[in-house]
Amino acid sequence: MDDIPRDQLTGPLRRGAVKKHVAAIHVSGKLTLLQRKLSNVLLLNAYDTLTSQASHQMDARTLCLMIGYNSNDMETLKQSLRGLAETVAEWDMLDAEGKQEWGVSALLSYAKLKGGICEYAYSPALAEKLHDPKVFALINLNIQRRFTSGHALALYENCYRFVRTGSTGWWSLDLFRRLMGVADSPYYETYKHLNAKIIKPAVTEVNKTSNIVVTPEVRKMGRSVTDIRFRIAENPQLAILDLDDGEGLRNTEVYSRLRALGISDRLARQWIAEHGERYVREKLDYVAGQGGVKNAVGYITKALKEDYGSTRPPVSPRNPAPPSSARARRLARIRDLAAARKPTQRDADKRLFMTRLEGSAREDFERHGWMSALNAEAIVAFWKELSPEAFDDLD
Repeated sequence: MDDIPRDQLTGPLRRGAVKKHVAAIHVSGKLTLLQRKLSNVLLLNAYDTLTSQASHQMDARTLCLMIGYNSNDMETLKQSLRGLAETVAEWDMLDAEGKQEWGVSALLSYAKLKGGICEYAYSPALAEKLHDPKVFALINLNIQRRFTSGHALALYENCYRFVRTGSTGWWSLDLFRRLMGVADSPYYETYKHLNAKIIKPAVTEVNKTSNIVVTPEVRKMGRSVTDIRFRIAENPQLAILDLDDGEGLRNTEVYSRLRALGISDRLARQWIAEHGERYVREKLDYVAGQGGVKNAVGYITKALKEDYGSTRPPVSPRNPAPPSSARARRLARIRDLAAARKPTQRDADKRLFMTRLEGSAREDFERHGWMSALNAEAIVAFWKELSPEAFDDLD
């Protein structure tokens, strides 16, 4: 598959960087920009359970929004899923014992849409490869959304996994054409055409759009170009795009206290993002003051949900906000909507919303999550996109 570069998400994704040997998985046939983005979002959604679950699910509307097209356009989604199921991934690499391994698999073994849910699966052999950080690193979706060219995104994916070594190494032009999805076009067998229409535009967009800068170099036999490689350096102007969406949260005192109690990385960040540092700190202090709590994780979970130790009445379906407080009613509804989503969907929702934010608005959302007052109107608009009728009874 197009190498899905390393990125942030959760604990399992924060493993060691790629070292000497980087395996290669290549795609036969052409993938559109939309299909490349779709394949990356599906992998990101499935990553935590890639080798432990036979199939994976994702809300179809969220999936459409994350890859940047009309959330009601199910026909386009069907076509893109069909393309992934018909596209072949091929790998040729050394296994853990140094033995050569060749394999081939469809990118998706199946996909189906039912009741607003997209269900899909990978073959066991491909799932194993996709889950290995020596083969893949996950693409930062904030960066992915900025690309407008499928060739540029393909170049980025295949270069980014080599960012630690600074070079892709030499690729034959035949292999490079396969990576760019133009191997079947006689027009691009001529290097002059390949350079003018594929290489130069893709390099320009990668360097302008992403967190790396790539520089092509060629090797010739006589006057003919036979091989190409790309020098890779970090792009200091856009390096911020490669930051983990939760990195700022991990540097907080509240995060450290949660982790010390055995709360997982994902859950700690989720709580802080959803409730805000102050609210979580308040519950931590409350639980610490009880003394002798045997199950701190369970106690804190309930304290957050039931608003233990608060001097204000909790906003919940059982204890709704006063009728005069329209904002409080909307906040309660948003909290309910977010809580009803699956963990992977919640992560996807936040990442998608954060791509729309910059500066202080983004910082406020990182601190307070869906309760961010600075982004209140934008948050309501976002959830209306996901659930158009969610606020009808409140308005």
